[in-house]
Amino acid sequence: MARRQWSIAGQLFALQAVVVTLLVLAGAAGAVVLARSDSQQAAREQVLGVAQTAAHSPEVRTALAAPDPSATLQPYAESIRRATKTDFVVVMAPDRTRYSHPNPKLIGQPFIGDIGPALAGDAFTTTNVGTLGESVRAVVPVYADDHRIVGLVSVGITTKVINRKLLAQVPVLLYAAVPALALAATGSWLLSRRLRRQTHGLGPAQMTRMYEYYDAVLHSVREGLVVLTRDRRVALINDEGRRLLGLDDEAAVTDRPVTAIDLPPAVAELLSSGRDAHDEPILAGDRVLVANQRTTRFEGAVLGTVLTLRDQTDLRNLASELDSVRALTEALQAQTHESANRMHTVLTLVELGRADEAVRLATRDLDLAQQLTDRVVGAVTEPALAALLLGKSAQAAERGVDLVVDPDCRLDDSPLPTTDLLTVVGNLVDNALEAVAGAAPPRRVRVLVGTVDDRLVVRVADNGPGLDPERVADAFRRGWSTKSAGRGLGLALVGQVIRRHDGTSEVGRTDDGETVFIVRLPVPREPR
Repeated sequence: MARRQWSIAGQLFALQAVVVTLLVLAGAAGAVVLARSDSQQAAREQVLGVAQTAAHSPEVRTALAAPDPSATLQPYAESIRRATKTDFVVVMAPDRTRYSHPNPKLIGQPFIGDIGPALAGDAFTTTNVGTLGESVRAVVPVYADDHRIVGLVSVGITTKVINRKLLAQVPVLLYAAVPALALAATGSWLLSRRLRRQTHGLGPAQMTRMYEYYDAVLHSVREGLVVLTRDRRVALINDEGRRLLGLDDEAAVTDRPVTAIDLPPAVAELLSSGRDAHDEPILAGDRVLVANQRTTRFEGAVLGTVLTLRDQTDLRNLASELDSVRALTEALQAQTHESANRMHTVLTLVELGRADEAVRLATRDLDLAQQLTDRVVGAVTEPALAALLLGKSAQAAERGVDLVVDPDCRLDDSPLPTTDLLTVVGNLVDNALEAVAGAAPPRRVRVLVGTVDDRLVVRVADNGPGLDPERVADAFRRGWSTKSAGRGLGLALVGQVIRRHDGTSEVGRTDDGETVFIVRLPVPREPR
């Protein structure tokens, strides 16, 4: 059976209980030591005062000069002892001979203890062991009228009596120590209970392992992660999240409001709203990200939100190219069916003996297609762009739209990366085709690609319903689209290319009432 590990709260409580108990015991011991010292000091002061009073008493000096000092001094000393509640009052001669003692049998015997300082004229206190045991005593000289020392007075209290008085104070110390200990234990228990609730009863090894695993996962996962608190402050952001959002590794973003961080507008709007999002494409600088945002809860309480980000820039570029290839394939399939129908018609005409009509029918469409191909290939030597325009022309013809390549179109070689050029032209043409889809015939889209004043110009016009002036500013923002059910990513990708190459865009209307999108991109000075 695995040994049960103590939680951090339990260990803290045990440690605090031990520390508090030791502190209380140390405090009680210190109080006892101080009380004992105070008791001894009080005893010294008491015996010294009594001895000095007795030494200055005229009865003592008179009795010391009498033939039998004990007859007077013994009852006098005993009365003082009982009145002052001391243990002995001894009056002696300078040679230590006792004239009084609580035990009359010891009268006349030498006094036990130090009397040297008193014989030198100084009153003093000391602790000695005598006939009554260890005691705190004072010895004071008795002077005659001629200032001679004619005797000594010693007053003492045994340490047994002092200790007995000290023990009487122990209950008072206990009355103070026990409530203090109980109060400290209660505070420690409340603190450990709060800590247990905050750490969910986890032990230090569990929390260390959890931190190591979580830290390793956060730094190695290939998805951006942004965790917000309930008040929309950043609680955590991993390395991939910083990379995708263009944040410096040294930038301090933790515990800062979302509005105080330099985030891409689409990401800032999503984080600030706190709404749920599922596989929502957003733009972050030059990247196309797929965002998922969820509200986090624990035991029913809302903790905040978690946003995950996946980089799909490359995938979007490939998907765009795939869409172009798919459109071209569909157009070729449609042309194949049309060609098959024409071939059947031509064969039938030949069988009917109407060869001239068969020739005219066979060559008419071929001439039109060849003219379009010759015009596009002659104007655009960039093979990918030429293929794109031919494919879009076939796609437009299938939809009943006349796609016209402007006679002024001329591009010998693409000064920009091919993918960026295809993104701009393809998405602008797709947007124009969608715009005229619901318009009345004739439906027309005109395309112009060329270089003017060291700038690559892409101009796409259509005779669709047009664009409201209020929506011009939103044309290149993610989410705007001419389609009623679109996600509006095409024009946003165009805007991304424009920003990447420091270009400009313009949306307006021509004198013919056509809506025109114009994109101008600087031509790099160095060859691509």
